Amino acid sequence: MTDTSECAYTLFVVAIFWLTEALPLAVSALLPAFMFPLFGIMGSKQVASAYFKDFHLLLIGVICLATSIEKWNLHKRVALKMVMLVGVNPAWLMLGFMVSCAFLSMWLSNTSAAAMVMPIVEAVAHYIGSKLSGSSEISANSIFVPDDEPFLYINWCIFSKQNLPPAEAERKSRKDKYSGIFKVMCLCVAYSATIGGLTTITGTSTNLIFAEHFNSRYPGCQCINFGSWFILSIPIAVIILLLSWLWLQWLFLGFDLKNMFKCGKKKTAREEASSQVIQEEYKKLGPISYPETVTLVLFILMTLLWFTRDPGFIPGWSSLFPKYKSYVTDSTAALVIGLLFFIIPAKTLLRTSNGENTVFGYIPLITWKEFQSCMPWEIAILVGGGFALADGCEVSKLSEWVASKLTPLGSLPLWLIILISCLIVTSVTEVASNPATITIFLPILSPLAEAIHVNPLFILIPATLCTSFAFLLPVANPANAIVFSYGHLTVMDMVKAGLGINIIGVAVVMLGIMTWIVPIFDLYTYPSWALNIPSTNGTGL
Repeated sequence: MTDTSECAYTLFVVAIFWLTEALPLAVSALLPAFMFPLFGIMGSKQVASAYFKDFHLLLIGVICLATSIEKWNLHKRVALKMVMLVGVNPAWLMLGFMVSCAFLSMWLSNTSAAAMVMPIVEAVAHYIGSKLSGSSEISANSIFVPDDEPFLYINWCIFSKQNLPPAEAERKSRKDKYSGIFKVMCLCVAYSATIGGLTTITGTSTNLIFAEHFNSRYPGCQCINFGSWFILSIPIAVIILLLSWLWLQWLFLGFDLKNMFKCGKKKTAREEASSQVIQEEYKKLGPISYPETVTLVLFILMTLLWFTRDPGFIPGWSSLFPKYKSYVTDSTAALVIGLLFFIIPAKTLLRTSNGENTVFGYIPLITWKEFQSCMPWEIAILVGGGFALADGCEVSKLSEWVASKLTPLGSLPLWLIILISCLIVTSVTEVASNPATITIFLPILSPLAEAIHVNPLFILIPATLCTSFAFLLPVANPANAIVFSYGHLTVMDMVKAGLGINIIGVAVVMLGIMTWIVPIFDLYTYPSWALNIPSTNGTGL
């Protein structure tokens, strides 16, 4: 057997374990660490060096920020404040939760964002249900879920509704509507957590894996950074979020434009109850505390450092180190700010009436134990395994072999190649984890782009974005599982809603990659930093 076939076998074995999850993902990611040395593809020291990259340093800095945000409840304050701003009409309340969750997901993991916002949604809904269950003024849009097995009750209602008196049938229909509002609130949290993660390099692990893979494979290109990714992805995320909001509202609530945009009318009992519970939850937080203020300042500082490192249109602060060009990355800023969370005290120094300083125990904003509890070590090892596989493919010449076999695809139109790639990864990511999916496909899609002589970003960017579109099943990603665990949804609810959002997502990504993303990276030009593989096939547009 040749090194190429042995590497292909290793890749196949790891992919099978990742797709089936017969072993924990992190354990499967360690297979290349002993298979490559045994096959003579790479030495143990060479493989080990692939398991810790710049990605891991960036992840550490981001998790320091996330740990402090969660510890001091800054996430809850942000979510409640955003919901208070949009009002309590069901449609606008849903949009408020979606924007809040998406914003949190830009900086935290999708799982954390959903776990933070979902209890607020649940508390608001159950509070309103208990307040309005005995009211005669409940409207057809009121938020209410009966305690006595609502889903069995609704299923029975479908078959017996025609034999009920008009008043009883109206009551059954009303409860069915309340259940629909519960469903749409849950789904909007799950989906917005995923959509928000698209916008930043640090928003989801798939973006981080792509950035590290791309920068490792194409070190001559410094075009993928926090700022450039934000510019290309924020329009995509905003469009998908708004279209998803409209889709979910139409699917579960129907359109009521008159009620959505009413002005100057008195609030209904449901809206008063909604407003009351949100304001009460916000009051429980009290005034913004010192640790929250410091965390917010450090968060803003980290974001500014990311945006201004190398914005492209003007020199960034990295130009202050001209002798060490490309030495400074986003992980540098993340680590500097992350270190401050372990240094800055969580309490201010108080003085007595006599002007003397009071004695207090020094406690930093976060401790190492708290950081460890939030650090996703499984993702760190999983990504390391992906980098090891990528290095093995290069050393064994498997990448070149794949490129030679994919060259005939150059006869297809470019938009069709991109669409096929998006549909494949979107389908696979529904049954496999997002990190595993992107780790499997990146070493395949990069040689594909080189073989057909197309800018690799033309294929890698849409494929990376579509890898996050795990909307169909509760097991597709942890955010879906968290929301599903509350018991308001069925699998068919998620499939029905998720299929539409998958279509919306792929369509918007295709629109973006063929329009505004093209001039950002000059996608129609084959770059000098990409491998120049001779090709006889031209790619039609």
